[in-house]
Amino acid sequence: MFRSTSFVALLAAACIALPASAQMSGHQHGATPAAASAAYADGEVRKVDKEGRKLTLKHGPIASLGMGGMTMSFGVKDPAVLDRVKVGDKVRFKAAESGGQLVVTELVPAK
Repeated sequence: MFRSTSFVALLAAACIALPASAQMSGHQHGATPAAASAAYADGEVRKVDKEGRKLTLKHGPIASLGMGGMTMSFGVKDPAVLDRVKVGDKVRFKAAESGGQLVVTELVPAK
């Protein structure tokens, strides 16, 4: 009898906890302005290499890539981005892996 009672109690506890976790899960996946802006990483332009189609950024963490802050070079998805920035500019950007290389896919001035 003890085992049956323990099993029922465990099952009841799991059922009670399920709706709460389901609510949290749905909430985390909702598109909110805060979540959308969180996809951007903060950075500062350190070098613009138009010939090499690269941008060197000193950046904070890039959550989408699981990467901590550092200074590194990125390729750029759109080479026109290189005409819009200069060394010292504060920017917000998104990056992704493409063909084994990290590439800036979006870049906007920091506010």
